[in-house]
Amino acid sequence: MSQLKIEIVSDVMCPWCVVGYKNLEKALSELSPNLNAEISWHAFELNPSMPTEGQNLSEHIMQKYGQTEQQSEENRTRLTEIGKQAGFEFNFDQNSIMINSFDCHRLLSWSKNYQKQTALKLALFKAHFSDKIYLNDEEALLKVVSQVGLQVAEAKGILSSNAYVDEVRTEQEQAQQMGVSSVPTFIINEKYAINGGQAVETFKQALEQISAETQSA
Repeated sequence: MSQLKIEIVSDVMCPWCVVGYKNLEKALSELSPNLNAEISWHAFELNPSMPTEGQNLSEHIMQKYGQTEQQSEENRTRLTEIGKQAGFEFNFDQNSIMINSFDCHRLLSWSKNYQKQTALKLALFKAHFSDKIYLNDEEALLKVVSQVGLQVAEAKGILSSNAYVDEVRTEQEQAQQMGVSSVPTFIINEKYAINGGQAVETFKQALEQISAETQSA
């Protein structure tokens, strides 16, 4: 069996990050048992200057990318269909918002201590995109923490302090030093990079090639 180390640089606010992960997950499933992967997540903020209260998603997309309202709506419709194909449900509506994700990243860094990082990341994706939960609300965020079996009291203490601030900042600096400028970016064995929410077959071909090169090295 070939063993790969896969580090995923992503943001909870990035829909393509969950699409990419779901397709990676399916690719790994189809390659099993010949290939196994150890997965970890690293912080990237799409909107580090976003205020705590967040911003309406349509308004944000139109301002940031210069899209018209119609273009923004068409993109979300297309993304919803791509999500279905990947096995993930997007529920966009007029009340969808974009938030500052720094606290989410702090909790994700903390969750590594309990081997719950992927579980928490997926729960945050689902809460934000499927269940339309505002993750800038502390009680809502703590409820997600509880759903994956993490201690709410400990998480609450983190949110009310500066815990894991340095860890998140360090991860972001390391990603920047590696040239990561967009997400998702999948870093394989600290050597190879796959960018974007790629299709299942694209992941399979890349992982098989990397695995072969690793074994022959």
